[in-house]
Amino acid sequence: MKKLVVIGANDFQNQLILKAKEKGYETHVFAWKDGSVGEQTADFFYPISIVEKEQILEECKKIQPDGVISIASDLASITVNYVSEKLGLTCNGIKSAEISTNKYLMRKAFEKNGDPSPLNYRSDEINEEIIDHMNFPLIVKPVDRSGSRGITKIQKKEELKEAIRIAEEVSFDKRAIIEEFIEGQEYSVEYISWQGKHTFLALTQKFTTGAPHFIETGHLQPAEVSDTILEHIKRIVEHALDTLAVKFGASHSEIKIDKDGTIKIIEIGARMGGDCIGSDLVKISTGYDFVDMVIDVACGQAPHFQKVCEPKKAIITFLFNEDDKKKMDQIVMKKPECIYRISEIAPFDNHEVVDSSTRYGYYIMQE
Repeated sequence: MKKLVVIGANDFQNQLILKAKEKGYETHVFAWKDGSVGEQTADFFYPISIVEKEQILEECKKIQPDGVISIASDLASITVNYVSEKLGLTCNGIKSAEISTNKYLMRKAFEKNGDPSPLNYRSDEINEEIIDHMNFPLIVKPVDRSGSRGITKIQKKEELKEAIRIAEEVSFDKRAIIEEFIEGQEYSVEYISWQGKHTFLALTQKFTTGAPHFIETGHLQPAEVSDTILEHIKRIVEHALDTLAVKFGASHSEIKIDKDGTIKIIEIGARMGGDCIGSDLVKISTGYDFVDMVIDVACGQAPHFQKVCEPKKAIITFLFNEDDKKKMDQIVMKKPECIYRISEIAPFDNHEVVDSSTRYGYYIMQE
């Protein structure tokens, strides 16, 4: 039996586990034991944190998997590439993973290769003179986190110190990146790559809470832009993927387009987009089974592009409070045929939603 190692066990990773089992793979799942759904759905579960890459490597030498994979996690992708490279499996490699999971190193690579991105500095480089020459507002974020963790938009210099403290506190590297804020509508671009050839899958329109923390409230596929803009987006993203040495697997590029049509890259993850963008929305909106394809690539097989369903408009909405849950219940009652999936809903205890991980749940709809 073919074997697949999955790094992570949460709800997003569970879509990967289930698809692998459907394809006939024996699943070996590594994650901190916290009751996540993947602990129950995996064929074999190993209570080892996803950051313990050396320990996971030793277990994988015994397992001898056909592929190592994760979706929607920058942190997991470091371990995926480390273990895969050591085992001689298909991957982008450790060096590529280091650049694509560190926003500062990514920005420097973009600057060197002419990819459009905002002016930025790392927190240990910043001084009064630099700040005086930057255009406010600024965005301060950890160099190495995702899911809206530790992000703050600031309007004046006096707010900078506290914003850096917040970002550094949640950063694994304990450093922040300070960059000029880019106005415009935010999108993400979903690709799959094989041997350095990048194939466009979908453009996603993103909705957020706005300043100061920009927590994502929902996503829509396909986003509606002109053919001219879409082709421009593809050229920019494909060039940037080459900059980051992304040759295999999924990628999730976040961009902004201002009112003049200028495109700037916010960041690129060499992995599937989180928030069910890759695991569900791409399949609904394109008909292509993205999860199936990334499993094939991780196991050294070229992705196939046969449509498995009729494309429809897809949207995911996240729950921030009980009113959001009531709206969802009304849709379920009036238009149940539009509901694709509903996540487990956390008890409404009035906690503040401070990042993606503290939202109460979500529901996915299809046209």
